[in-house]
Amino acid sequence: MTQLHGKNLIAGTLSDAVAHFTATSPLDGSTLEGNFAMATAADVDAAMLGAAAASGAFAAATGEQRAALLERIAEEIEALGDALLERAHQETALPLARLTGERGRTVGQLRLFAAAARDGRWADPRIDRAMPDRQPLPRPDLRRAKRPLGPVVVFGSSNFPLAFSVAGGDTASALCTGNPVVVKAHRAHPGTSELVGSAIAKAVAACGLPAGIFSMLHGEGSVMGIALVRHPATRAVGFTGSRAAGRALCDAAAARPDPIPVFAEMSSLNPVFLLPGALAERGAGIAQGFVASMTLGVGQFCTKPGLVFAVEGPDLDAFEAGVAEGVTAAPAASMLTPDILRAYSAGCEHLASLPQATTLAAATAKADPAHTQAAARVVKTDVASFLADPGYAEEVFGPASLIVTAASAEELRTVAARLEGQLTATVHGTADDLAAAADLLEILATRAGRVIVNGFPTGVEVCHAMQHGGPWPATSDSRFTSVGSAALERFVRPVCYQDVPDALLPDALKDANPLGLERLVNGVRGTH
Repeated sequence: MTQLHGKNLIAGTLSDAVAHFTATSPLDGSTLEGNFAMATAADVDAAMLGAAAASGAFAAATGEQRAALLERIAEEIEALGDALLERAHQETALPLARLTGERGRTVGQLRLFAAAARDGRWADPRIDRAMPDRQPLPRPDLRRAKRPLGPVVVFGSSNFPLAFSVAGGDTASALCTGNPVVVKAHRAHPGTSELVGSAIAKAVAACGLPAGIFSMLHGEGSVMGIALVRHPATRAVGFTGSRAAGRALCDAAAARPDPIPVFAEMSSLNPVFLLPGALAERGAGIAQGFVASMTLGVGQFCTKPGLVFAVEGPDLDAFEAGVAEGVTAAPAASMLTPDILRAYSAGCEHLASLPQATTLAAATAKADPAHTQAAARVVKTDVASFLADPGYAEEVFGPASLIVTAASAEELRTVAARLEGQLTATVHGTADDLAAAADLLEILATRAGRVIVNGFPTGVEVCHAMQHGGPWPATSDSRFTSVGSAALERFVRPVCYQDVPDALLPDALKDANPLGLERLVNGVRGTH
């Protein structure tokens, strides 16, 4: 395995520190190779000033240059080979097969954003030509296009050490549109972060771009993270993590003299609604799929189904029996960190202790805390109790879920309308069920960013149509997604140029259209 230096990457240079920390494997509690430097306030300042200094040149880089960078980053990550996967496995306990797939997702989304950088459509150029003879007043020449915000701070996520971390979707979408990136590496996988961060820095140098385009810092999130958000050079923030941490970043950004946007993905229970026809026809299959989705990745997916709603009756009883059978047989498995395991255990105990809560099933496999293992659990209650106690709606991050029984279809609609914002909402139903529940789907569309029919929410496709974001507290701004090509919309802003000479306009707005972009000109789309 490549030897780790443990230093912070700041605009192409390595910076050591007085204070250091090490990584511990959740697999067996062993201390892993690497002594990682805790970034100082001076390091934060150097990284952000380096990003600010590189902003102008990177914003002026062509789409082809940015595309080449993203593609080179993908190549450098692939060149790390098995060493990257082995280190990530040791730091996260995620299986090698899962990490192999996640690496493919990571380089795939880098290449998706490379294509977006190359075609340039993200600029959304619009032109309304001057009308000097218009009465009673002439119209000036007006041209609008989007441009990068400037330095973006990205917080690595614990549960996706590759796809939502140093070179994940936040970084890729920011670089796509010409924004320098400063990454706060997650303390749970610092070695994985260093390997990927070094690959990015190597790609930046190979492409001949300013080194300040990328920096990566290690440190305590509650201290260094706030310092990064408050730094005057920071223009936006991308975050995936807990509601408490996301709220703290949002509050810090809002309290700045010049508030900046924080695009935070935080908390979601991803409710599943089971309609009567589907339960009668295929309840056993739905139960099997639900348990598989709930326990996938030891329940550490932001789209894990944490709530199930259904009308009481014999078919629901049969579904619950199938769930109980699957949960009871579920193996114990290692979670990402001891802190996450402690929070999961506490969350399960709290959920089971709430009024009118009963434990439907718990895995019989013994969970070994020395190996950071968790066991699956499903708790049950009714709609009235769920609505009466907000504790039922608190996320339990891990392989646990809550089944809520309703007395009628009307109760399902009532509880749906009172849910907090969610990343996803799922409905299982027959054709007749769905026709009768059109209003339920409409309610769920107001509560979630993605509505799923006859499927399960785990699995977020990286594509153009994906929406991975929803009303608070699922995300801090429901108008945006953190997955798919539309994610780049978070890190750009529109500028209108009025009567600006052609030679001084961005290429996307020049009369000759040198980039060959499709543009909206006097209300008509085309490449004119």
